[in-house]
This record gives sequence, C-alpha cells and structure tokens, in this order.
Amino acid sequence: MDFRIFTEPQYGASYEDQLQLALTAERLGFGGYFRSDHYSTMSKHRDALPGPTDSWVTLAGLARETSTIRLGTLVSSATFRLPGILAIEVAQVDAMSGGRVELGLGTGWFEAEHRQYGIPFPGKRFGPFEEQLEIVTGLWGTPVGERFSYAGEHYTLEDSPALPKPTQQHVPLIVGGAGAKKTPALAARFADEFNSWRAEPEVTRERIARVREACEALGRDPESMVFSIAGTTAVGPTEAEFARRADVTGQSTSDLRASGFGGSASEVLDVLGGLQELGVSRVYLQVHDFADHEQLEYIASEILPALQ
Repeated sequence: MDFRIFTEPQYGASYEDQLQLALTAERLGFGGYFRSDHYSTMSKHRDALPGPTDSWVTLAGLARETSTIRLGTLVSSATFRLPGILAIEVAQVDAMSGGRVELGLGTGWFEAEHRQYGIPFPGKRFGPFEEQLEIVTGLWGTPVGERFSYAGEHYTLEDSPALPKPTQQHVPLIVGGAGAKKTPALAARFADEFNSWRAEPEVTRERIARVREACEALGRDPESMVFSIAGTTAVGPTEAEFARRADVTGQSTSDLRASGFGGSASEVLDVLGGLQELGVSRVYLQVHDFADHEQLEYIASEILPALQ
C-alpha cells in the first residue's frame, strides 16, 4: 500500500508550515505530500491565519525544496484556472520537481469561496470540468512541433503550440468523487487514479465497481486504475493521545473511527486491511495539525511497515 499525507492549508498554514511537514513526510518514507485547492475555510469558527496559500504556487516551492516525495493536489478546482494556464502551471512544477507531480482535478463545489475572491462560479460544472480534462491531456499529448486546437462549449483554443511539456512522459491524473454515472465515466476516460473518501465498506465496494464497469465499457483494463481512499486521520498510542488529536480535527473519536482513520495503530491497520481487500492500494492520510510531526513518526513506525 502507498501512503500519502494530505493537508488542508486553508484552515491555517503558512508555506513554511507546509514545507516542514512535507520534508518530515519525505524523511519518514511517505509516498506523497498532497494538499487541497481551496482559498477559504468551510467553517467560520476556524482560525485561518495567516490566510490562503495557492496550491500550485506552494507546490512549486516544495518542488525545489524536496527530493523524492510525490507532490500534487487533491483536488484542484476546474473553476479556479483556465485549462491552458493549468496545463502550463502543472508542466512547469513538474519540471521544477524533476518529474514528481500529479494532478488531481475536480469540478469545484464551494460557492462561497468563489464569491469571497471574485471567482466566477458556473451554473453547470461537469461540462467545463470534462472540457478541462480534454484540453489539459490534449495539450500535453500534442507532439512537440505540432499545434493543438479545441472548440468546445466552454473553451476554445486556436493553434496552440501546446508548450511547455511536463518532464514526465505522462503526468498521473486523479479524478474522484461519489457520483454514480458521470464521475466513473470521466475517471475511466482520463484518470490514472480514482479517489474517494472513506465510507462504509459496501459503499466503497460499489464506487470501485462502478469505475471498473466504466473502464470495461470503454475497453480499458480496470487493473490499470489505481483506487485510493482519503480520510481524516488522528492516531496515537493511547486513547488520550488519540482524543487530543481528534479534537484538532473537529471530529469526535467515534466519528473518526467510523469514517476516518482514527484510534490506535492496530485499529487503523484493521481498517486498512479491509480497504486493501476491496482493491484499494493507496491511502491519503488527512492530517490537520501541521506542527504535530510526532503523529507522522508514529504512523511511519507502527503502520507503514505492516502494509508497504
């Protein structure tokens, strides 16, 4: 199993906070450092100082200051950037990292942050999202020296040089969600990885089955898809330590045990073993406290060796 750290900097984290956590994750052997792409918090009761940090600006900095860890978004909002600009940004950060970037892309959903920062929020989001996937992959896939044009309902590109190219021959794309039809179909067409939030085993089984069926309908081998799960994480060697970390997340210990990765190492290992049986091979551990590097140390010593 591949374990990645997933963060939500909009709840209060400077670039330096993110850098130190990413460096710790890299040192401890986690496979990736991923962050959300949000400019506002979802709760007015959370202290969000020093304010938002842009995901791709942050990842560009991390690309130059880390060495081996994979870097990416879970997930970037298609409403935040024009697709041509996004393709350039990701390709540039990929070059800055030496080919360690992955792009998670979603429709965008949090309308309030769009109003707060003057970002247009479209009435229909799946159409622009699908076109962004077509354009980004089209730009990267156009051979050097050739041109790329695209005429869609939402975006038009004319005679683009389709540059720069990523350093990687293929930048992994992540698509995720709980949708029953559109999301599995788009994942099957474009994604290397399908991601969803931790849920009851039967729900996870159904989500994976829908994506596998969508792959088969396109003539794609379902085994070529990576299935991953993300979940809020609070773990510790004692119940008191677990409860303290759970409090930072704003969730109860019972909720974390039921819908996240919470409790002792043995409890979390039981959950992970069940996910592995369902076909999940990658896990994003969402941590909230950027200063709590001891939690990463505990996970790296007590959980990772059992499943890596």
